[in-house]
Amino acid sequence: METIPAHDVDRNGKADLVLAAAQRAAAYLQASRRRGVYPSDQALLDLQRFPRDLPAGPTAAAAVLAMLDELGSPATVASTRGRYYGYVNGGTDPAAAAAAVLVGAWDQNVALPVLALVAALRDDLAARWACELLGLPGGAVATFCSGASIANLTCLLAARDALLDRAGWSVDQRGLGGAPPLRVVASAEIHASVNKALRAAGIGRDAVVLAPTDEAGRVVAEEFPAVDDRTLVLLQAGNVNTGHSDPFAAIIPAARARGAWVHVDGAFGLWAAASPAQRHLVAGVELADSWATDAHKWLNAPYDSGLAICRNPADLRRAMAFDAAYAATGAERALTHLGLQMSQRARGVETWAILATHGRAGIADLVDRLCEHAQHMAVLLGQAGADVLVATALNQVLVRFDDDTTTDAVIAAVQADRTCWTGGTAWQGRRAMRISICDAATTGDDIATSAAAILRCWHSRRI
Repeated sequence: METIPAHDVDRNGKADLVLAAAQRAAAYLQASRRRGVYPSDQALLDLQRFPRDLPAGPTAAAAVLAMLDELGSPATVASTRGRYYGYVNGGTDPAAAAAAVLVGAWDQNVALPVLALVAALRDDLAARWACELLGLPGGAVATFCSGASIANLTCLLAARDALLDRAGWSVDQRGLGGAPPLRVVASAEIHASVNKALRAAGIGRDAVVLAPTDEAGRVVAEEFPAVDDRTLVLLQAGNVNTGHSDPFAAIIPAARARGAWVHVDGAFGLWAAASPAQRHLVAGVELADSWATDAHKWLNAPYDSGLAICRNPADLRRAMAFDAAYAATGAERALTHLGLQMSQRARGVETWAILATHGRAGIADLVDRLCEHAQHMAVLLGQAGADVLVATALNQVLVRFDDDTTTDAVIAAVQADRTCWTGGTAWQGRRAMRISICDAATTGDDIATSAAAILRCWHSRRI
């Protein structure tokens, strides 16, 4: 074993500080089960005790860590304790949380394999395993990024450049000025992040045609607009309000046969494909050209972690690769040539830890359990007289209480109650409560307790 000179052993106390941080993190996790989901008024008030002015000189790192924990930890939203149902936020898998601590100490930059070989290998495995779980084509390439918003942008850039390349136009050489116009056909319910990605890709709203959707937010296949070889089709797996997915098998084959590129935004809903029991809800999704999803939602990886996936690796590399002598590599998988980022943290290691821990059966069980929790929540609320607006699909529950005013009042009361946390939304012109059950820590008892709290808030409004 290599002997390390005594004077080189943690000269600045870094190891002790990391250990102290891990101990404080463990204490935070234990305490979070005993507090409200949202921080108390006092905890929020205490945030004012953080210094506002830049210190004139150094402060001991241990003191800074203590201040961050003692003032910051009580003021967090306890989104990993099983009762946070807002914004399709996943919790954090224990194996991934532990891996994140180690990865943070590694501080590896996975832009090129030569920079971080072990992290690059775990990233490769995690990406390939994710594609296998999702039932995507064997030759597809997946690359980690900060989330589905960037994954959508990455795939849309690949789609744009591929469609123009087929028309004889190189974006790399000629840019977008004077390029043949592209047309977009998108679900009328497509997520706002996709619209943002279109803008960033240089495609304006005038180029977008919206495909009609039904009462559950699914594209109506019979009314899908005509497409051609200069069309980008945008569909979704898992409507952000209802959980329902577009009829991929009825749309994608015909669209691709006419030369269109089909992209699927599957931020959370794509993971239905990992469960034999839920896979039928996204049947045909594997026929698309590209997909975007998150690991930090249903898979419960730490923030932030998304996946951009392309059927043909050459299409992704055309849009993302660059030429620089210092970054030249013979590696088949160099992340700097597969995404927008150059330097990037080793996100894939955390997902690798989840998949290695749970395996195929464990991930399917996770998906199924959260779907069952959503069904249970819908039944409890529906039996008590609340209006479940759409048949529950996947892990989303959309519910309404009497009228718009009452619904908003119940949402505010639930948030103030702090037993659980739910958000509000609008669905087909009416206000609704949206309940997104995305945390692996959620139990049947959490659902029962949360439903009782929601109903209590509603009934107190009626008295």
